Amino acid sequence: MDQAQHEITQLLQEVSSGDRAAMDRLLPLVYEQLRKMAHQQRLRWQGQATLNTTALVHEAYMRLSDGAQLDLESRLHFMRVAAKAMRYILLDHAKAKKRLKRGGDQQRVPFEEALAVSEAEAEELLALDEALKRLEKVNERQSQIIECRFFGGMTIDDTAHALGVSAPTVKRGWAMARAWLYREMQTSP
Repeated sequence: MDQAQHEITQLLQEVSSGDRAAMDRLLPLVYEQLRKMAHQQRLRWQGQATLNTTALVHEAYMRLSDGAQLDLESRLHFMRVAAKAMRYILLDHAKAKKRLKRGGDQQRVPFEEALAVSEAEAEELLALDEALKRLEKVNERQSQIIECRFFGGMTIDDTAHALGVSAPTVKRGWAMARAWLYREMQTSP
């Protein structure tokens, strides 16, 4: 394990033991990985992200460091938790977009902070979230695989390590979950 990986592991242990300052020291070490993950999210939504890459990373960091006790086992586990945080941030913005469509909560915001996601994309993201919630009830592992692979941009091997399963298990789960989600998204109103 190189020095940077060792330092990340040490800081994750400190974060898990309740040291909030360790999270501030951790961010610079994982920042580029988080930016790549956020950038992948923006590309998935055809560049029409609800936040720019930097804003998504910072919002995820704020949610992760909000004082809640995090029990982080590894760098990959941290990335999985960050991917989940980004998922919920995107969902919150999609819900806000939907709410704005109906005229609620109108307020002035600077142009840079304005939501850039289209109505169709907001609806698609919300439908995906609903389908993921249903999948989680049917097969929690497949739901976790989707979060790691789709929202976290993790490789098959990284996902296997983060979930404590084999790579072939992830491959099968990934294929099955995608097929299940496709079917659910096609049949949902």
